[in-house]
Amino acid sequence: MDRGVVLSELERFGVEEIDLDEPGPGEARIKIEATGVCHSDLHVVRTGSSHPLPVLLGHEGAGVVEAVGEGVEHVAPGDRVVIGWRSPCGECRWCLRGAMHLCRTPPVAAGRMHTRDGRDLMGVFRAGTFTTRSVLHGASLVRLPVELPAEQACLIGCAVATGVCSVLKTAEVWEGARVGVIGCGAVGLSVVQGARIAGAAEIHGLDLDERKLEAARHFGATHTGPDDANRLDFVFDVVGRPETVAQGLSMLGHAGTLVYIGLPQPGAEAALPLDYAFDRRLRVLVSHGGDHVPAEDFPKLAQLARDGQLDLAGMVTKRIALDDIVQAFEDMEAGEVIRSVIVL
Repeated sequence: MDRGVVLSELERFGVEEIDLDEPGPGEARIKIEATGVCHSDLHVVRTGSSHPLPVLLGHEGAGVVEAVGEGVEHVAPGDRVVIGWRSPCGECRWCLRGAMHLCRTPPVAAGRMHTRDGRDLMGVFRAGTFTTRSVLHGASLVRLPVELPAEQACLIGCAVATGVCSVLKTAEVWEGARVGVIGCGAVGLSVVQGARIAGAAEIHGLDLDERKLEAARHFGATHTGPDDANRLDFVFDVVGRPETVAQGLSMLGHAGTLVYIGLPQPGAEAALPLDYAFDRRLRVLVSHGGDHVPAEDFPKLAQLARDGQLDLAGMVTKRIALDDIVQAFEDMEAGEVIRSVIVL
């Protein structure tokens, strides 16, 4: 019998037994090996984030293909894969014009998982990785090198892709740029690493927690004090609050770019001082998961890790069991970890 972390109603979740059907056309069954505990899952726990309940939590995962349905040819049983929660459909107007990172209709498996009382169980962000096994759409699966440990590979699926690709794809940070990062959790530290990989001359990490600033220095931040963080070329707001948006805008220099990454709370609004933005010719970009396309970007990130440019091992603070999920959320909120990874 399979087990997974099910959110039955807002703020109520726990490990339950679940049932899985065989994968249908275009789908695959995955044995989950490792899955990172991301703040976005806690966001779903508290807000629902437009998910119908019940929902299977978890979206940052890696595992092994057990079975595939008709039409799935790019992966086969035995392949090690990372799960891409924002894989494009390939058919919408955005995909057809080559802007697959703007796809709003990612494919999803059609109700192949169920609670023990028979209710259909969808996964968070079309994934669902806090479980022993999951049935997913084949398009969300990306093969990765055998030698990359699952507890590291799973981070590519969300935090690392979001942070690094926000730098390299969304913002296109250039060599020698001055970069600021507001919020140095797992995504923020991935931004720091992305800026380092891009060749930024200065990387300013900002956070209220000294432990996170120490981690930022470890991953490549050149400055961690607020006094020097001004007249920057790029500021990445990973926190996503009105006050951090205002802070980020105030840190920009001429023709600077604010990149908004953090998930907003429902109804949150931020003000844009128009004269200030006009005079400085500022840009504001929204990064949705780093605008990554899993099939294209996951192998590149894996190669950066293999080449020693991207430190995945250093981001895994704690290895835990599925039943430790409550403690994992508490550790994350308390700033005790960069990433807790559920190892199955």
